[in-house]
Amino acid sequence: MAESENPEPDLDAQALFEQIREFDVQQFLVASISTLASLAFAKLDSGDLGQARTAIDAVAALLPLVEGEPARDLQGALTNLQVAYAGRSV
Repeated sequence: MAESENPEPDLDAQALFEQIREFDVQQFLVASISTLASLAFAKLDSGDLGQARTAIDAVAALLPLVEGEPARDLQGALTNLQVAYAGRSV
C-alpha cells in the first residue's frame, strides 16, 4: 500500500478532535434526544417494551439539559412516548 493510502493515525485523531471541539453541545443534545425518541417509537411499534422504556427514560433524563424551543418540542415527543408506552403496557 502506498503511504498516501494509509493516513497517519495521529492525523486522523487530531482531525477528529478538531471536529469534536467545534460541536455545539445544545445541538448535539437535541440530535441525541431526537434519535432516542425515534428509537423509542420504533421499539414501541415492534413491541419491545423494555428497550422502549430505556429509551424513554434516557429522553426524560437528558431533556432538562435542553433550552428554548427545542425543549418544548422534545417535551411534546416525550409526552407522546409516555402515553404510547402506557397504552402498550396495559
